[in-house]
Amino acid sequence: MALKTGEQYEESIRNMKFKIYLMGEKIDNWVDHPIIRPSLNSVKKTYELAHKPEYEDLMTATSHLTGEKVNRFTHLHQSTDDLMKKVKMQRLLGQQTASCFQRCVGMDAINSVDSTTYEMDQKLGTNYHERFINFLKMVQKEDLTVDGAMTDVKGDRSLPPHKQADPDMYVHVVEKNDKGIVVRGAKAHQTGAINSHWILAMPTISMGKEDADYALSFVCPADEEGIFYIYGRQSCDTRKLEGGTIDVGNYNYGGQEALMVFDNVFIPWENVFMCGEYEFAGMLVERFAGYHRQSYGGCKVGVGDVLIGAAALAADYNGAAKASHIKDKLIEMTHLNETLFSCGIACSAQGHKTASGTYLIDLLLANVCKQNITRFPYEICRLAEDIAGGMMVTLASEKDFKNPEIGKVLEKYLKGVENISSEDRARIMRLVENLTLGTAAVGYRTESMHGAGSPQAQRIMIARQGNLDEKKKMAKDIAGIKK
Repeated sequence: MALKTGEQYEESIRNMKFKIYLMGEKIDNWVDHPIIRPSLNSVKKTYELAHKPEYEDLMTATSHLTGEKVNRFTHLHQSTDDLMKKVKMQRLLGQQTASCFQRCVGMDAINSVDSTTYEMDQKLGTNYHERFINFLKMVQKEDLTVDGAMTDVKGDRSLPPHKQADPDMYVHVVEKNDKGIVVRGAKAHQTGAINSHWILAMPTISMGKEDADYALSFVCPADEEGIFYIYGRQSCDTRKLEGGTIDVGNYNYGGQEALMVFDNVFIPWENVFMCGEYEFAGMLVERFAGYHRQSYGGCKVGVGDVLIGAAALAADYNGAAKASHIKDKLIEMTHLNETLFSCGIACSAQGHKTASGTYLIDLLLANVCKQNITRFPYEICRLAEDIAGGMMVTLASEKDFKNPEIGKVLEKYLKGVENISSEDRARIMRLVENLTLGTAAVGYRTESMHGAGSPQAQRIMIARQGNLDEKKKMAKDIAGIKK
């Protein structure tokens, strides 16, 4: 089976044995939990669209490893066309879910680990790449969701891993034997972890010799013995417990983050892809960060499309659509959104083949893409809130609308244009609220700042890859300076 259906995916997650805590309680039925369920629906959409003929070109690819059709989320990029289709696929899914659909991080992880392990083996004579390819063939055959786990909790950020007061601030090896290794620590902000089948762990920073125990990459089942999850809060998340649909805004789809704890987890050697090779930690981090920064030129743009549409509908329902300043704001939102998409496409089109054959994006342009994403979605959100108006944050609750007495009052006094019901006006206001302030903001506005690295992380990479010396030489040549 190379392509799971959405129902097969859901059943596979239901059969796993996760240990999950949410709001101080252990959750037994996470699949149907009202706070968690929308995030699973978003991942499920990546399976459903792969079976639709109209999306086949974007959602699937032919594996160069097996020759079979696979979900693009399990594919190693074999051309710049693959890189561009990835971005277009992510925009499509953002449009379909208006949320984080979570599977990108695993796709970016497998592509990063592929090229890094290949080059590691070439230099060091290790056999990590063969292990990785064996794992990936299984992932492709079974159409599995992989969670890429990079971000350690870091502790005191002024200190490297080996100098932390608590050694568990970075995931590290605590024991080695002839069968494998034992690891301990935690990964933070784990997108889609409890909707995943496997975890692909990676180091989070460049490392020196003293940090060799932390230079670590491995895979394990997401419900492996010794792993447990503490589910992250999102703004307005308890609205999902109220049973309605209006106040949630985007009631069917959502994102998901969790703290993932490794409590002395055993990893067999065949599932280890880096163990002490500290000189390659930086390469893996840099490539993963580049791929993931490229991703934001697709997924955030798709969600932005929905927000622009919601703002335009709010203007229609308010009777303000013909106002020149409203038209100008919608034009600006579109301009900003398409600029982000252009960045995602540009870093893809300028990609190149690595030694393993997998294509890597242009790292400079990928970092420029993400740097813009730390800014433009905030302006898009501001303009959407401006267009929607104050009702977006003062609106009465869905229960008030359903109340037989005051519901009639709300229908009367919250009316906009005549042919639109007050309920529909409320629904679009709540969608704008959800995308700018609520649970979806975690996967759009706020994640635009810190996901795939903070703004300063991109500026460091831009400085490193901006080739300032070559630009100086150009200026000297033009000016006639000989020195």
